[in-house]
Amino acid sequence: MTSVSSGVGDGRQGLFSHFGRDFTASIVVFLVAMPLCMGIAIASGVPPERGLVTGIIGGVVVGLLAGSPLQVSGPAAGLAVIVFEFVRENGLEALGPVLLLAGVLQLIAGALRLGGLFRAISPAVVHGMLAGIGALIVIGQFHILFDAKPLSSGLQNLAAMPARVFGLDFTNAAATEMALLIGVLTITVMLAWEKLRPKSMGLVPGALLGVVSATAVAWGMGLDVARIEVPASIASAFSLPTSAAWFAPLSQPALLVAAVAIAFIASAETLLSAAAVDRMHDGVRTHYDKELRAQGIGNFLCGVFGALPMTGVIVRSSANVQAGAKTRLSTIFHGVWILGFVALLPWLLREVPMAALGGVLVVTGWKLVSLKHVTHLFKAHGPLPAAIWAATFVLVVTTDLLTGVLVGLALSVVELLPHYKHLRLKVAEHDEGEATRVELNGAATFVGLTRLNAVLEKQPANRPVHLDLGLVKAMDHTTAETLSEWISRRRQGGQRDRITGPDAILRPLPLAS
Repeated sequence: MTSVSSGVGDGRQGLFSHFGRDFTASIVVFLVAMPLCMGIAIASGVPPERGLVTGIIGGVVVGLLAGSPLQVSGPAAGLAVIVFEFVRENGLEALGPVLLLAGVLQLIAGALRLGGLFRAISPAVVHGMLAGIGALIVIGQFHILFDAKPLSSGLQNLAAMPARVFGLDFTNAAATEMALLIGVLTITVMLAWEKLRPKSMGLVPGALLGVVSATAVAWGMGLDVARIEVPASIASAFSLPTSAAWFAPLSQPALLVAAVAIAFIASAETLLSAAAVDRMHDGVRTHYDKELRAQGIGNFLCGVFGALPMTGVIVRSSANVQAGAKTRLSTIFHGVWILGFVALLPWLLREVPMAALGGVLVVTGWKLVSLKHVTHLFKAHGPLPAAIWAATFVLVVTTDLLTGVLVGLALSVVELLPHYKHLRLKVAEHDEGEATRVELNGAATFVGLTRLNAVLEKQPANRPVHLDLGLVKAMDHTTAETLSEWISRRRQGGQRDRITGPDAILRPLPLAS
């Protein structure tokens, strides 16, 4: 298990102890975040400055309060689809109060210590949801590459794709064809940089190079393509409520359901991202309830200022860790850099072609459609988790995000049915001298995962653990994945724990030396 290193400060005394590394890391995160903040806003059907406001709040406010010090918060591709549909059906003015309510719900969930419950969500549902979102982003942003607006549903976007391609005519070099070339250039630069970049420039983000290249070509050749629109002053992007009528959408039941959906998905994505960030470094572990409260404050403020919803985001967070960040100062600074850039150089942002940001989102969405997750689930846990992944994916693409997630969660309950008599999982700790024996008794399912996580994560790094699964009647894929991550993390920290139990229970766990 990775230890809480004294060299990675999270207290006020240690906040500036790694100033140099945090400062340089913040610049890397800023360069990654800028095109993503604007691109996700456009994919969400809102002006790009709304995404930048979310990035600023996520950096400065949530960065200061977060329970996961190295996680970066901002607008997320995972919520772009649900926001796009919401704005299309209800209008942009309804997003603020709904997002404010979503933030309040997250605050309440954090205060009630519900953060651990989100970690018990089936990985098949989470990855199926993200893959479906990725597919919707790709087929929606495909139309942005042609300087056209996405249609109202994933299936309509998919059906319209052939007409876009067959309608091209490169003999007249019209705006549509030029926009497509700009988008393809962005994608090509991003993919080529990913494959060919030298190690010495590994921290330079491909999205930035793609957007800079496309912008330079469009500006240099004077191309008549659509460009992003940002206000002359960032202050105008922070729009405060002007009257009590601003709260009127909250009287509609359908919008209350949307607030619950946003709060649920944002919380799940945030806490799963935080767990992934914990595996990347040996510093302070995530305090999940504190992180949930910080996200609630962030989304509350995003609602007040009419911005996009936020989550913890893995791409920017991993860039933060890889760039050498040691404290939350890097996250805070990256928000300051976004604010400074849009305040001082808005004219530069207005030169960026829309098709370039569309290209960034196509690559981002494609990465979310990762088949390695479903193949891993099938090989390690059998056909049912893979079927849950597939059902969630298909329904997210063909119906809507909430339907896909709810059906996926309902299907994950099917794993419990054969073991309903043993659903209560007992977790006991026994002192065995130089080691601690953690004994599980019953069916190890997501129902008892919160208690199991609490026991596992309090085990010290310098004391061996004997994980005794001899009395486990069955184990679902959610628990197996959680145990696999815990075992791998302990191994990476140099610890060699004993894991014993029946072969059928041990089979999906990474027990090889």
